[in-house]
Amino acid sequence: MVSFPTPTMVKTNGIDMAVYEAGPKDGVPVVLCHGFPELAYSWRHQIPALAAAGFRAIAPDQRGYGLTSRPEAISDYDMAHLTGDLAGLLDALGLKDAIFCGHDWGGLVVWQMPLFHPKRVKGVIGVNTPFLPRAPIDPIVAMRTMFGEDMYIVYFQKPGVADAALAKDVGKAFRFFMRKSGMKATEYAKLPAEQRNLALVKALEADETGWGGGQPLLTDEEMKFFVDTYKKTGFTGGINWYRNFSRNWEKSEGMEQKVHVPGLMVMAEDDVVLSPAMADGMEAYVPDLEKALIKDCGHWTQQEHPDELNRIMIAWLKKRFG
Repeated sequence: MVSFPTPTMVKTNGIDMAVYEAGPKDGVPVVLCHGFPELAYSWRHQIPALAAAGFRAIAPDQRGYGLTSRPEAISDYDMAHLTGDLAGLLDALGLKDAIFCGHDWGGLVVWQMPLFHPKRVKGVIGVNTPFLPRAPIDPIVAMRTMFGEDMYIVYFQKPGVADAALAKDVGKAFRFFMRKSGMKATEYAKLPAEQRNLALVKALEADETGWGGGQPLLTDEEMKFFVDTYKKTGFTGGINWYRNFSRNWEKSEGMEQKVHVPGLMVMAEDDVVLSPAMADGMEAYVPDLEKALIKDCGHWTQQEHPDELNRIMIAWLKKRFG
């Protein structure tokens, strides 16, 4: 079990945010942003490694998660609020700028930080999540057309529905989600289209014996941390991020789609939701970009291959900011 820092509470952007820190206060700050359904705890392997390398590791429970505030209004979870929280976090800690590292939804947010708050960002690390330029049409319309109503992001749009399905049995939900990749991406690509519609909530509702491959990722103690937290908080805060896809798309019209700071894109070979192919052509939007691929790795990279991710991140950070 990796030791995990005790959180401090800071005020930022109208909310109270739980922040977990390690490393020298004068070290280059690296802000670690988690995805769904995760917590700052998802970075438990990276925080001590970054600290040992001389960086100031800062991992918040983000808006709607863990010990951080969970506003009720769906619109309070749009990209302006999520990036504003991170800028306000720097203010609360007395920091001018930082490198922002994000996985899954956290990756979407950190790639938007240089667009919303360019003076606060020294560099960006995307873990699995590439920079995604503004789509030509509403992304929910596109996902609904491509995958149907049961695709998890489309399904999440219905207030209260997915929230209740996940909260019905929190332990089962985390046993479902927190698994190593059950198959190679090349095998997944050969499945019939109806088996590639990402109907994750529907799959969760099935009997556990029918879930197929993919070994459990967490120890009993780690699983307990997530399950105990989500039993208290529910899933609505995190799902509300998804309910702002259309709003974010509408609000971003006319915004320059260019990242003017150094970027590192870490891809996971067998992530079927955020595939390495999604990072093709990223250089057009992130001109100063390096890429790395972690083989035999599914979606939960920082927990599935922590040592390799740490090595890649620290080498890049030392080269560019050390």
